[in-house]
Amino acid sequence: MRKTTRYPVKGANSLWHIYQTVSFFKVAKNFIFIQIGRYTPSLRLKRWLYRTFLGMTIDRQTSLALMVMPDLMFPEKITIGRNSIIGYNTTILAHEYLIDEYRLGDVIIGDEVMIGANCTILPGVTIGDGAIVSAATLVHEDVPAGAFVGGNPMKLIYTREEMENRK
Repeated sequence: MRKTTRYPVKGANSLWHIYQTVSFFKVAKNFIFIQIGRYTPSLRLKRWLYRTFLGMTIDRQTSLALMVMPDLMFPEKITIGRNSIIGYNTTILAHEYLIDEYRLGDVIIGDEVMIGANCTILPGVTIGDGAIVSAATLVHEDVPAGAFVGGNPMKLIYTREEMENRK
């Protein structure tokens, strides 16, 4: 189970309550800086923008490819470790709005993690150090350190030990 905090709502679905959960001006500011970051080819500039203006924790030598989409409303809940690669057009979510509730959860991506293109990472997920996430994977639960996972829904393909034995 993902590590999220649930917030029940009454009446209309939770998305109708959006600006009671996050400021419109914060969303507008985040939108501007995320759009600049998504299209900039400069890895250093992108990292600086996301750390400075969005409050994301991104360690040194980490690369976010073109079109990576960090959470628009709660990017400060995203932590990415050292020397990791986030592939093209990957979405990293820290929130989810449902009918009767919304949920928030920290996303923690470890050191030297490789995430392929077109992945979606759901809120409350931890991806361990040295893990590999195959392209187009829906990461809906924690990924053990050193594991190789892929698919939709995500499945464990190899553990760290199995990967080491294959070499």
